[in-house]
Amino acid sequence: MYSSELIKGTLKTIVLKLLSENKEMYGYEITQRVKELTSNKIQITEGALYPTLHALESDGVVTTQIVNIGKRIRKYYTLTPKGKINAVEKVNEFADFINTMKFLLDIKIQLA
Repeated sequence: MYSSELIKGTLKTIVLKLLSENKEMYGYEITQRVKELTSNKIQITEGALYPTLHALESDGVVTTQIVNIGKRIRKYYTLTPKGKINAVEKVNEFADFINTMKFLLDIKIQLA
């Protein structure tokens, strides 16, 4: 499992990327999808996820829709047009950051 510091710095990018690949997602679904895709190496807590989702909503990059499912209320998050652009920008920025860190730390990629 990766440190919370690494995850905190990449959480917006992770969420935006997932939402760009899915029409809509709810919080628990996001956490489970990340665990699944990373073989449990990244586990996002509710305490980290929901403030991030609220910040993205405040920034106008996601919208929410509340759906009643039986006795439960589920809040779905969807990217706005601005959010779709922001998702691409964040992923590109992160990819460039990875390349910079590989150079800075002199990391050589080894193929299996």
